[in-house]
Amino acid sequence: MRKAWRAAKVVGQLDVGQTVVSAEKRILAIGAMEGTDATILRGGALSTRPAVAAKVAKPGQDMRFDLPVIGLGTVEALIQGGLQAMVIEANFTIVFDREEVLRKADANKIALLAWNDGELRVF
Repeated sequence: MRKAWRAAKVVGQLDVGQTVVSAEKRILAIGAMEGTDATILRGGALSTRPAVAAKVAKPGQDMRFDLPVIGLGTVEALIQGGLQAMVIEANFTIVFDREEVLRKADANKIALLAWNDGELRVF
């Protein structure tokens, strides 16, 4: 998960995207214009091991217009892609339908974590 997080931060610095999928410290997919859910599905299709996703805010991102967001579609992509976990950037990511997202993730044994500046917490 740390590898995906660090890679997503670098990708964000390059203003490419916000999402990275990794498995066993290998990067499987880097998000760009296709969006988070498509990146997760692509990374999951490439994985032969349990994979994880990370979604972060880009450095200097204008939070008035382009906030990182996940929702039920993201959880569905995690399920379809066979990923076991996703980490999002705490205090910067909007979770639409939060209670339903958590219920669906829990029901499918997918860990959702919020991480910021070295602090990792399960939500």
